Amino acid sequence: MDPLTTARVDSWAWAVRMFKTRSLATAACRAGHVRVNGERAKSAQPVHIGDEVRVRSSGFDRVLVVSKIVNKRVGALVAAECYVDKTPPPPPREEVALVPMRDRGAGRPTKRERRDIDKLRATEWLDPADWPENG
Repeated sequence: MDPLTTARVDSWAWAVRMFKTRSLATAACRAGHVRVNGERAKSAQPVHIGDEVRVRSSGFDRVLVVSKIVNKRVGALVAAECYVDKTPPPPPREEVALVPMRDRGAGRPTKRERRDIDKLRATEWLDPADWPENG
């Protein structure tokens, strides 16, 4: 039997146990959470030995370099041989920003609390002069 030279990226990611089901792997590709060599990957994009595959899950990227092509799901020990994990270590717990939480049962936030929450979640701060006028 000839060794495989290419595989679909969703099939390979599922086979090496990055995703629990193949449909989850396909959905992650559609959502743009899988990149091959820095480019967003469609689920049918082929991967070759030596390609870098980035899988985004739980807010962090896993960086994998393909070292073996598989199409069928394999055991965990065999799956670990199919890639080289180049993922950087996670940041220390002290450096991770804590997400403010409302107390359970505190009710609906007031208008002032909602504005404060929106400020915390804003990716870009707006100058108060740019705010639309009330009225």
